[in-house]
Amino acid sequence: MSIKHWPEGERPREKLLERGASALSDAELLAVLLRVGTQGMSAVDLSRSLLTSFGSLSAVMRASAKELGQHKGMGLAAYAQFATVLEIGRRVLSEELQQQPLLNSPQAVADYLRIRIGHEKVEVALALFLDTQNRLIICEEMARGTLSENTVYIREIAKAALQHHAAAVILAHNHPSGSLKPSEADFDFTARLQAALSLLDVRLLDHFIVTAHAAVSFAQQGWLSEAI
Repeated sequence: MSIKHWPEGERPREKLLERGASALSDAELLAVLLRVGTQGMSAVDLSRSLLTSFGSLSAVMRASAKELGQHKGMGLAAYAQFATVLEIGRRVLSEELQQQPLLNSPQAVADYLRIRIGHEKVEVALALFLDTQNRLIICEEMARGTLSENTVYIREIAKAALQHHAAAVILAHNHPSGSLKPSEADFDFTARLQAALSLLDVRLLDHFIVTAHAAVSFAQQGWLSEAI
């Protein structure tokens, strides 16, 4: 039975309008995005099948065009929809971060970083450049690969801080392994970056380690050295 033949209160779109998006299941949210199913499957049935195949809502949304295309009823249009939703989420969070001091919203910073790099399959480093009020000026990807092996990286962050007239920097990088435990290289790199930035009168406010499901703050854990 197609969704249009369901009782009106059980249709995902009508349910969303009546009760709010939070009332919908993962499958129902996907069904609203997809709008239509495929032969023999409603949009909700197709969504449930996707969740079963990929294992989670996050995995469905982040699947590649090739991966989605291997699933019945899915193609480039669905991939474009999912990619658009993810990018809108990133940009909305980025705009929110620019409107308030980042020190007042560590959870918002962590959420933004998880969406931005939490699911990357290689190590990616970001630098968030802040103004004198600790508001976000810009977030830039600075490196891909193992941080400790990238000797140019510290100079590039310092150069970018000057270009953006930043008063402070927040560093972030992901651990594709899923571990939130900093390595010795992470501690060493953080100390060297803090020392380099201090010569420019730029503060290193924090260093986040990010995974798909969580983020840990050096500052909150007491792992960041006192200002040099």
